Amino acid sequence: MSSPTRSLNLGILAHVDAGKTSLTERLLHAAGVIDAPGSVDEGNTRTDSLALERRRGITIKSAVVSFPLGPPEDLVTVNLIDTPGHPDFIAEVERALGVLDGAVLVVSAVEGVQAQTRILLRTLRRLGIPTLVFVNKIDRGGAQYARTLDQITRRLAPAAPAMGRVEAIGTRGARALPHGPGDAAFRRRLTEVLAEQDDELLAAYVSDAAVPYERLLAALAAQTRECLVHPVFFGSAVTGTGLPQLMDGIRTLLPSATEGDGELSGNVFKVERGGAGEKIAYVRMFSGSLRVRDRVPVGRDGAAHEGKVTAVEVFHEGAGERRSSVRSGEIAKVWGLGEVRIGDWVGAARKDSADQHFAPPTLETLVVPGAGTDRGALHLALAQLAEQDPLIGLRQDEVRGEVHLSLYGEVQKEVIQTTLAEEFGLDVAFRETTTICVERPLGVGYGYEKDLLPFLGTVGLRVEPAPPGSGVSFGLEVELGSMPYAFFKAVEETVYETLGQGLLGWRVLDCKVTMTHCGYWPRQSHSHATFDKSMSSTAGDFRLVTPLVLMDALREAGTRAEEPVHHFRLDLPADTLGPVLPLLGRLRAVPRPPDIRGAACTLEGEIPAASLHQLGQLLPGLTRGEGVVESAFAGYRPAAGEPPARTRTDHNPLNRKEYLLTVTRLR
Repeated sequence: MSSPTRSLNLGILAHVDAGKTSLTERLLHAAGVIDAPGSVDEGNTRTDSLALERRRGITIKSAVVSFPLGPPEDLVTVNLIDTPGHPDFIAEVERALGVLDGAVLVVSAVEGVQAQTRILLRTLRRLGIPTLVFVNKIDRGGAQYARTLDQITRRLAPAAPAMGRVEAIGTRGARALPHGPGDAAFRRRLTEVLAEQDDELLAAYVSDAAVPYERLLAALAAQTRECLVHPVFFGSAVTGTGLPQLMDGIRTLLPSATEGDGELSGNVFKVERGGAGEKIAYVRMFSGSLRVRDRVPVGRDGAAHEGKVTAVEVFHEGAGERRSSVRSGEIAKVWGLGEVRIGDWVGAARKDSADQHFAPPTLETLVVPGAGTDRGALHLALAQLAEQDPLIGLRQDEVRGEVHLSLYGEVQKEVIQTTLAEEFGLDVAFRETTTICVERPLGVGYGYEKDLLPFLGTVGLRVEPAPPGSGVSFGLEVELGSMPYAFFKAVEETVYETLGQGLLGWRVLDCKVTMTHCGYWPRQSHSHATFDKSMSSTAGDFRLVTPLVLMDALREAGTRAEEPVHHFRLDLPADTLGPVLPLLGRLRAVPRPPDIRGAACTLEGEIPAASLHQLGQLLPGLTRGEGVVESAFAGYRPAAGEPPARTRTDHNPLNRKEYLLTVTRLR
């Protein structure tokens, strides 16, 4: 079967419970892929395949499903990616964004625009992903047309023309009716929106000249693809009303995947394990073709390994179809790339690829094995979960045999606990969740070790602050030829590793480390030419002495603990500002002057990440349920009060005696 000439990789995104998965089911049904749409409540949807997803009625893992759209002469194969809506799984959404050609952002006609909705559209616009808005649940009690459209134009994007109207909204008989060329008010509104970016239309609008409807539709498609306009469609994923208009909008307004015949380039956005434990990579192809039996470079950041493709499966009308190759613009499941990780590039990386778009996880918890749980099996299982979700960070304490997990929230913790029990048969509990802080050096510090037995290596290091956001760098003030290169490399690698835990146990950010002194014992041998390791330096000597030197330098420089903070925006009734301000004070937030416009108030500022959840819980009670909080990671600021510390998971180079005893015993 020949491949279709056009494909579109489409993301469905929304705040939790807006109806993304139900919309996916309805689209598959309308396209003839499934006989009847599944139900989230009944747990029989196509994309929520995990048992936990079916039980909780939420999407946890991104899923891909395909359906055909349009007439045979202009057929588009849509690879639809259903993403999670809960903020705890924002990493899943992030990975999907990099492979999309377009998106549909779902808004509930009952709850309206919510905080997560605004964050998602802001990110989509920043990444240049053309986006349509679908207002779902028009058949539900409490659904509103004018209010929801007003929220979209005020809170999401001003250029968001409604493509239809609704009859009997808020009832089971609600119907979405499209505007057409004979609707003069719609044509004028559309001309007004499009004229903001089109001088010809502006001139016609000012002179009140008639504009051909086909000209308006062409301008709408062009501006939608440039992310200047976000057409709004109304409907119901449950009843199916409004779906034909949305599907026509997807086909005509969003861009197809760009086909490229250049060098091989594909991005891995998801990794799962097959029945035999083999890795299966989900790859979006940007250029070139990937064929079975091809040997291809796989990796990132300049570090690549070779993998051999053993099988390829593309998505076709709701099912997988084995093929001999996958071409540019398509998404496929690929077998054989044994060492593949999420974020890897197959072939060459795109020069315009974006880095992380969402906040790093700011919470951490200690994993407590249950009675009879094998720690080795637990470590292996957690490593596999982190492999599928690279923003789940593992921090292993080799001394105590403990594992610390970094994550986004309590729901994610519950999912990990259930997954370990159901998929790996491991019973675990978690300690209380804590906030992940960082450390920054305050000044310049020096460390130097000479003739420190049993280590045969001399090292001197200087630590100094670097500009915020610059990261950690390593440099030399000694001649590169003054000792073997492997010893320099050992020092550099150990510096980066050691800075994962500073004086207070937190990762050290933004500092420059310079090697100021070095010395080694050349290869020694006895009179009979027998090599004696005890008289000669090895890379291991430098790996073991460097933490002591680096911690001495950090002590002299001093460090400061900083906690993660979020930028927040509150939308609330102006008359509730009085009780909200004391709450912000108790939560250590730093608000800016409020922006009061009539009965509405907007308040922005910064708040510690540790207080954000509490703000979201308490705000509705102080604002009659009308207050909405939106937040985004904003970096770090000095922690207030007693500097927070974290238990070390290394051999504690801050305690020289303990460190020397431990590492000597391990040599």
